[in-house]
Amino acid sequence: MTTVVIGTTNRNKLTEIRHILADCSCSIDSIADHAIVSAPKETGATFAENARIKARYYGSLVPHLMVAEDSGLEIDRLDGAPGIHSARFAGNSYPETFNRIYEMLDEQGVRTSPARFVCSLAVAEKGRIVFEATGLIEGHIAEEPAGPNGFGYDPIFFYPPFGCTLAQVPGSQKTAVSHRGHSFRKLRSFLDKRFNLVAE
Repeated sequence: MTTVVIGTTNRNKLTEIRHILADCSCSIDSIADHAIVSAPKETGATFAENARIKARYYGSLVPHLMVAEDSGLEIDRLDGAPGIHSARFAGNSYPETFNRIYEMLDEQGVRTSPARFVCSLAVAEKGRIVFEATGLIEGHIAEEPAGPNGFGYDPIFFYPPFGCTLAQVPGSQKTAVSHRGHSFRKLRSFLDKRFNLVAE
């Protein structure tokens, strides 16, 4: 069985990715299954650049196809913040981060704003990027956090077609429309073509 390694130790992301790739006949491992390493410095100016940095870095440590992604939330009224800094933005916990985001929106005289989740992924093989994909989902900032599901910024991301935040729907419903769902389904098509991986 072909092994594909995901360059993340985030269990929530890994669970979501495995769900998206569930019908691929390949082993989906975490980098933590193969090596104990610190994350590389994400010095890119875009999600795509950071995904390439991580794919090449983690890919140098294992002999398998390496997939890395960089993702986050862009809020229009905050000039695209938190953007590539989403994982390290304004707080030690997501509730603290949410409070800061609402404070920044209040300073703009608004409580909500158009926003989007973006996920860029890169696939490295022997130091070379062999595939890239980006997925996004458009919505807006909810007037207040809501929902027990999901993770990260899901409780403040209101998705109009659902009429609720992404944290208010089951995981399978979220991944059907999410930024990560879009990008990793493109990856699944790449894997199918590359290795003829078809679930039996």
